[in-house]
Order: sequence, then structure tokens, then C-alpha cells
Amino acid sequence: MSAAAAPKVYGWCPGALRPMMSGDGLVVRVRAPLGRLSVAQARGVARLSQEYGNGLLDISARANLQMRGIREEAHEELIAGLRGLGLIDPDPRAEARRNVILAPFWQEGGDTRAIASELSAALTAATDLSLPGKFGFAVDCGETPVLQDTAADIRIERAGGQLVLRADGAETGKAVTRESAAEEALSLARWFVETGGVTDGRGRMKLHLAKGIALPAGHTAPRAIASFTAKPGIVSAGRLAALEFGQMPAATLAQLADHGEIRLTPWRMLLVEGPKDLPPLPGLILDATDPRLQVVACTGAPGCLQALSSTRSLARELAPFIPAGTRLHVSGCTKGCACPRTAPLTLTATGHNEFSLIRNGTAADQPLKTRLSADALRAAPELLREGS
Repeated sequence: MSAAAAPKVYGWCPGALRPMMSGDGLVVRVRAPLGRLSVAQARGVARLSQEYGNGLLDISARANLQMRGIREEAHEELIAGLRGLGLIDPDPRAEARRNVILAPFWQEGGDTRAIASELSAALTAATDLSLPGKFGFAVDCGETPVLQDTAADIRIERAGGQLVLRADGAETGKAVTRESAAEEALSLARWFVETGGVTDGRGRMKLHLAKGIALPAGHTAPRAIASFTAKPGIVSAGRLAALEFGQMPAATLAQLADHGEIRLTPWRMLLVEGPKDLPPLPGLILDATDPRLQVVACTGAPGCLQALSSTRSLARELAPFIPAGTRLHVSGCTKGCACPRTAPLTLTATGHNEFSLIRNGTAADQPLKTRLSADALRAAPELLREGS
């Protein structure tokens, strides 16, 4: 890709109060309090999506709900509707700071829910704290952490029977208590800012530590090391249902609300509280062996202004040919928004229906093959395996 055609990097994520324009209209990202939608909220969001947008909803990798295709002139009315549902922050800066992901398997009265609630309130009130738009927190206090592969800059985890506050990228953390965790997390965020972690409004903790910046005293507690893969099926709090490419029609959300409260997850899945069975609905993947679970694809063209080609139809057709245990990432440009980390196989669009193949890399890495047409890949999926 030439420098002139390089995708635009915004350096921030859309919110509800600060939406982002895309190829299909405004993207309005809703940060549901504690990652949970009540039955009334889910039905209300579905109705608003159909009334003011194109009726498509995404679940982001940060467990937020994205409303797509919102008409620019309807944004103010949409916000009024979301505010009536209790889904709007006091102002755009508070919305940006309250970037907290909590492990979806939390229980009432447990550490995860209590700490996430206190931290969210503290971040909303911290009007003097200016964090980068992508800076986030993960609260993951179950017996085994489940968010270690989810992007976050400050983590609160359980390790060796104690709660540990850890800066992303650090091998050790600080032992905290349920009562002190939120305050300590806020202090670590302030330390990040004060030690030069933010440049031109951007910055991530892992990159900051990679410069050799020493953490504050007390970060000596061992970290937790865990591996977790989310799959559709019954879990302690209800049932996990995956979304094809993280997207569903608004009508599906409204129908799911008939079965209970809904928790948003960073795995592009929904956790419906309570039921053991869910009906097959458009956009849902209920079978843990469905090959589409091995494929990640961004919105692609024309829905994204940065994308050079459509992505999801190709990803859907290639899914059955991906070997078990392998993952395919189909990206509309070199930004690789749907999968910023390395993947065993990546197809990056370089033009209309034309892709480069990267093995064990990101969408921006050096390709193994170039100028692969979508038609050629459909006709000969084995092209993905050649040269392995």
C-alpha cells in the first residue's frame, strides 16, 4: 500500500457523545454501566437503532455496544433517547475516562462487580485526569482471570489468592484489597500521566514501560498467568451466544431481551443471564464448533471509510476451510482494527477484492503473498496454506 493510500489513524475510539463518521453513517458507541443491559435498556437500544440508524449493532473488543448507520441529523434525538435509558455519561470527557471492562462472569456481591462499580464512579468524578482515548482498565477478579488477552492498560486480577493491581506489560503488580483497588488504580493512572505516558493525547501503558520507566514502589506481587478461550454455551451466569463478526440486527437484541438481562463481553459475544437455551436468531452463533468462530473480520467496505475492499462475505466463505486451531483475520486495511494482535493467517485488502496474505503477523506486517483476488481465494482456499 502506498503512503498516500495509508489508512487514517484517529487515535481515539468513538463514544455516544463523541461519535465517529464511517461509510454507513455515524458510529455511536454505548458504554453500558458495568457492561450490562437491562431488559428495558436492550429493547430501547434496539428500537433507537432501527429508528435513527441502519438497524445493525456491533459488540466491540472492549465490550461496548456500537450503533451503526446513525443519521447525523438524528444524533441529538438519539442521545436524548439513550439518556432516558440511563446509558449516557455527564459529558464526553467523562465518557472517555470511564473505559472499564469487567469479567462478564461476575456475581452479585463479588469483588469484580464491586470494584468495577467503584472504579467507574471514581473515573467519572476525576475531572482533572486527562487520559488517552484508548486507555482502559480491566477488572478481572474471579478465581481464574479471563481478560488477559483483552486490551487494557491497568488490570486488577486475582493471583495466588490475593488481588493484584498490575500495569499492562509488567510481570509483577501491587497487592491491593477490595476497598483500596479502585483508588490504587486511579493513582497508577495519574502516575502514568505524570511520568510522560501521554504524547499528543495518545499513549499506552505497555509502550510506556517498554521505554524503561520504573513503576512506583510496591509493585512486587507475582502476576496471574492464565489462558482462557470463550465459547458459546452454558456458563455459571447464563448462556454465551457469539455474534457473527461481532454484529447482529437490532431485532435480535430485542428478542434476546425476552430471555433476560444481557451482559456485553469483549469476545464479541453476549451473555444472556439465566436461560439454558436460546432460539436461533439472525447473527447468533450458538454452536461452539461453528467454523465462523475461527474467523475475524472488520466492517470492511463500504461500511468503513478506511477499507479498500469488502471483507465479511469472503471471511464467511473461507471459514469452513480454516484448519482447526487456526485463526483467520480478514482486514479491510493495514490498521487491523478487528484483530490488532498477530494471527496465524491474515488477509489484508490492498485494493478492491485484492488481498495480501500474512502468516503469523498483523495486518500491517510483511506479506508472504500479494495480489490474491477474492475470487481466486474462494475457488482455491488452499492458497491460504501454501508455503506454511
